[in-house]
Amino acid sequence: MAAERLPITGLVLAGGQGSRMGGRDKGLVPYRGRALVDHVIERIAPQVAELLVSANRNLDEYAQRGYPVVTDSLPDFPGPLAGVLAGLQAAGHEWVLTVPCDMPHLPADLAQRMMSASQGFDIVVAVDDARTHPAVMLIRTRLAQALAAHLASGKRSVHGFQESAGFATAHFDAAVMANINTLDEAD
Repeated sequence: MAAERLPITGLVLAGGQGSRMGGRDKGLVPYRGRALVDHVIERIAPQVAELLVSANRNLDEYAQRGYPVVTDSLPDFPGPLAGVLAGLQAAGHEWVLTVPCDMPHLPADLAQRMMSASQGFDIVVAVDDARTHPAVMLIRTRLAQALAAHLASGKRSVHGFQESAGFATAHFDAAVMANINTLDEAD
């Protein structure tokens, strides 16, 4: 059964340098016959009212997917928080669900379960039995100014920002949280 489409903005984080992929644009690396980003979009788009893609290279190729592309306002690939900030600033909804472009097996009820876990917090982070997944987060747009200040102070840790703001967690099975980090894993 498909999850209901929630009034939130989905943000696919595809703006990194791809250092573990030999410098290749991770979102465009093929996985099971399609680009990684296409798997993620297919999983997330039906769950959200709006979808954005955060990218800093190959912008035309990402735009061909039919969703608005946002870019970092900060230079030199400062990390995923810069993409999150761009998404918060562009979002048309109060909540933004961020997901990395390298998690092709995300669950069909991710947005719903993350929203259910918010319980008064402005951030919800996905966890499984083994680890925390800081880049899979539900975050309120009202944190944009605090995030901009965090980045301006030179801090880059996603989890560090989450800890400073406080967060709830939503638990998922490790299999749906698996990510593709290397070209060997993408084969």
